[in-house]
Amino acid sequence: MKIILRFLKPHKRLCIFTMLVMLLDVAGGLLIPTLTADLINIGVEGGNIQYIFRNGIIMLGVTVLTSFGTLMGSYLCADLSARIGRDMRNVLYDKSLAFSSHDFEEFGTGSMITRTLSDVNIIQQSIVWCIQLVIPVPAMCIMGIVMAFSIDFMMGLLLIAVTGVIVILAVLVTRKASLILEKFQSFLDRMNVVLRENLTGVRVIRAFNKERYEEGRMKKSFEDYAEAVIKANQLFVSLESTALLGINLCIVAILWIGGNRIGSGYMKIGDITALTQYAVLILYYIIMAQMVFLVLPRAHICIGRIGEVLAKKPEIADGMTAGPGIGQKEQVVVSFQNVAFRFADADEDTLENLTFSCKRGETTAIIGSTGSGKSTIAKLILRFHDATAGSVQLNGRDIREMTQRELRDLIAYVPQKAWLFSGTIADNLRYGNDLAEKEDMEHALAAAQAEFVNTLPDGLAANVAQGGTNFSGGQKQRLSIARALMKRAELYIFDDSFSALDFKTDAALRKALIDETKEAAVLIIAQRISTILHAEQIIALEDGKIAGIGNHSQLMKTCAVYQDIAKSQMKGGYDGE
Repeated sequence: MKIILRFLKPHKRLCIFTMLVMLLDVAGGLLIPTLTADLINIGVEGGNIQYIFRNGIIMLGVTVLTSFGTLMGSYLCADLSARIGRDMRNVLYDKSLAFSSHDFEEFGTGSMITRTLSDVNIIQQSIVWCIQLVIPVPAMCIMGIVMAFSIDFMMGLLLIAVTGVIVILAVLVTRKASLILEKFQSFLDRMNVVLRENLTGVRVIRAFNKERYEEGRMKKSFEDYAEAVIKANQLFVSLESTALLGINLCIVAILWIGGNRIGSGYMKIGDITALTQYAVLILYYIIMAQMVFLVLPRAHICIGRIGEVLAKKPEIADGMTAGPGIGQKEQVVVSFQNVAFRFADADEDTLENLTFSCKRGETTAIIGSTGSGKSTIAKLILRFHDATAGSVQLNGRDIREMTQRELRDLIAYVPQKAWLFSGTIADNLRYGNDLAEKEDMEHALAAAQAEFVNTLPDGLAANVAQGGTNFSGGQKQRLSIARALMKRAELYIFDDSFSALDFKTDAALRKALIDETKEAAVLIIAQRISTILHAEQIIALEDGKIAGIGNHSQLMKTCAVYQDIAKSQMKGGYDGE
């Protein structure tokens, strides 16, 4: 409830006004049966045509006013719901941006999508239904029963009894339904995950002839969800049927008992009409509220799931200490000082006792076997993770004392898996520089050896599919590198960003990078020795530790790990040079 109140608070005036309009709708709905009874009792029985005409005009006015209240209430509910949904999605999105990789993995991509879209939709829907169909119920019941007592005491008691039976039935059905509906969102999460895996991994599935296996997985997730939905719908049907039976029995009781009361002189004929409409209105609102109550357990689960995300404290927090400022340039751009890192769910360190520096105007390369922790170093510099021990400094300042925005403004990063966003090539390049002109983009593309863009019919305006799937691996890498070069950074990080390039393109690109990055430090994480032969400093990693540090010639003489890598990659062995 606290979460809902948190999002309702900024819109409290709209919320109060909406409820007042809904109460106007309820009052108007109850006033019409009263006017109808008077019209029959006084106008029809007494033959008073003027009263009938005058009362008819009043009924028309009340109907128009009530209809206006209904329409306005629906509009205001929809507006309030849309605003709350917008606020929730914005907060969830902002929160997800603050999460580290480990934080995000606790929820999973599929679950975060479900929470942001489906869960918020269910909460929005529940808010509309509660305001329109639940909140008016107490007012409708109280005013309707009071009016029934004003007509006849026995009819008032009858209406109380019928209302009580329906309410008890609603409570019993809601409890049973809540157990089923609580499973809905977990089933939906599972469907989302399996569907995403099948769509993104379709080539792998086909390559291993696993279509039937994946069909089975999909069928199981769909059947689980369908089974829960069918059970819930069976409850809806039974509730609706029972409630309709209750309404009809109530009407029969009113006609039977009311007929006897009219014969005894306690009531008039018009009062039967009013009482019947009071009963129908009260029971209608109760039945609709029951339908909402069946959905509320699911909404409660959705609120809890959103609350889990909002309550999660990000692993990475912005520093608050004032620093020397972005404009100050140090010769040593990045330095690691006795850095160690361990993942939260790991038993041992991934990186241990790392001490090295990256200097301006020089290239530092990191090489090692798979799983040695190369990419983790890049993630520590970008503060995707924080060091467990020691410190990482940028321009002489501990990066934990900087805001994440300030830190990342100083770094250009090309990830291990090249990723492009849907849009155009120009849109993707502007990620590195919002104000970039065409000439800037063409220059970056030329440096990144991505001249193939010039051969495309639309050039920079060429369409890019989500993830860049309409380009080859090498083209995606070159476009990612061009995007990084659009940025004037202090440090350029290339995380295995040349792996999809042929040797000729690799060599031409590294040559072009010398001029582009001469005022900055360059950190290259690579698998191929040919990519890093001319780096001023090469760091060989083994099991998260520095096995050797120096240039190529030095490591070929002193580092066994580097020698083994060289033997496996360089034709004709090696000579120590």
